[in-house]
Amino acid sequence: MTKFYKVGKIVNTHGVRGEVRVVTTSDFAEERYQPGKRLFYFTGGQNQDQEGVPLVIKSYRQHKSFDLLSFEDHPSINDVEGYKGGFLKVAEDDRETLEEGEYYYDQIIGCDVLTEEGDILGTVKEILSPGANDVWVIKRKERGKDVLIPYIDDVVKSIDVEHKQIVVTLIEGLVDEE
Repeated sequence: MTKFYKVGKIVNTHGVRGEVRVVTTSDFAEERYQPGKRLFYFTGGQNQDQEGVPLVIKSYRQHKSFDLLSFEDHPSINDVEGYKGGFLKVAEDDRETLEEGEYYYDQIIGCDVLTEEGDILGTVKEILSPGANDVWVIKRKERGKDVLIPYIDDVVKSIDVEHKQIVVTLIEGLVDEE
């Protein structure tokens, strides 16, 4: 059975020519949404065994905080209206091979984060992409505010996706001590 990875949620249509607004939850949106690439549409329901509807990207552009996509053989708003609220996923076989030191979001989310001293800081729960570098949101093991860790060499020292562990150096100001 093919494994699929969520890359975005269709939140609305855009215009009358078959474009949809997508909130992207994937890394590498520029590559992922190139015309000719294949994605699969899944409804927003909980049925994980459902078959995805294959869609081939016709066009991609960014507009405000959304990615706008259109699909081959879907030239009208009527063709995509029913996709609102559903998810776009990529088949495992269609994922690009990454260079050493590059990771997919799903490989990082869920990893335990430890300090160089071996203290458990928490678990990566989300990745933000606000600008020059990603920021990892760490849910604390103990109570407290989430910790925001910039994905930069000065902070992230090692990543072991096989064992789901990340080692970081805490620079001043990253963690609020309560």
